[in-house]
Amino acid sequence: MANGILISLLKRPTGTLSRSFLQANLALNMAADQRWNSDMAAFREEFARARHIVILTGAGVSAESGVPTFRGAGGYWRTYQAQDVATPTAFARNPSQVWEFYHYRREVMLTKQPNRAHIAIAECEQRLAEQNRRVVVVTQNIDELHKRAGSENIIELHGTLFKTRCVRCGTIKEDRNSPIVPALQGRGLPDPSADASIIPAKDLPRCQESGCDSMVRPHVVWFGEGLDSEVLQRTDNELESCDLCLVVGTSSVVYPAAMFAPMLANKGITVAEFNPVATPATDSLKYHFHGPAGEFVPAALARHPTEPAS
Repeated sequence: MANGILISLLKRPTGTLSRSFLQANLALNMAADQRWNSDMAAFREEFARARHIVILTGAGVSAESGVPTFRGAGGYWRTYQAQDVATPTAFARNPSQVWEFYHYRREVMLTKQPNRAHIAIAECEQRLAEQNRRVVVVTQNIDELHKRAGSENIIELHGTLFKTRCVRCGTIKEDRNSPIVPALQGRGLPDPSADASIIPAKDLPRCQESGCDSMVRPHVVWFGEGLDSEVLQRTDNELESCDLCLVVGTSSVVYPAAMFAPMLANKGITVAEFNPVATPATDSLKYHFHGPAGEFVPAALARHPTEPAS
């Protein structure tokens, strides 16, 4: 992967891969007529030799902590899926509704905890750091469960629920208030019959910078938006340097993150997928461990016998 090639590819807006792309990959999966490689012992030997490990994570790892994904059957907030609400157009049309959606997601996270996969990743990062080995999490998730588990080397591709960005001056600010503003108290419930009356713009979250007072939005990447250029550069640097990659709980259909693992595999980098279902990327990767991340990731990242004793 030549430096800069990834950047040019990733400047395209966030979204799902085309139906033709997915159909072609699924056809290849069926034509392959072979099961995936789930040789944990072989993977563990490669893990023991790796010096720079990138772990790509998606909604599936957080789903094991009970975090709603708002995708697939039953994945609705009221009558909407995430791609209906998480867009610049939706915010311009009805900022009250969009803030209700994100207020609900923020409040939900107060009741959720990192699971065994999050904890295993964080413990692995801390342990390998003592051996001058690097572990970096590149996540599509905006829930900060990796941070709460103890991971420090984290690239948040899509931002975080707990920061806001001013629509006028661009100021980014961490905000963990619950609720973020009084007007959102008790609002945002996912039931279609919940109160959906419009909250006045003056009562929605506002910029606190002197002389501004414009509305702020969640500091997340919405459907149709490109990723931040600094985030892209950091991601490119890590992918360019890694010698092992794990893909955990991602459907491999949300662009541009869906391209990371296949691009690494094409370079000859070992990539291991951990997912309860096969994905469009599965047959292009060296390993696929079929099941919950909380079951397989701790086993994959546990201390290897060749590692020095703590």
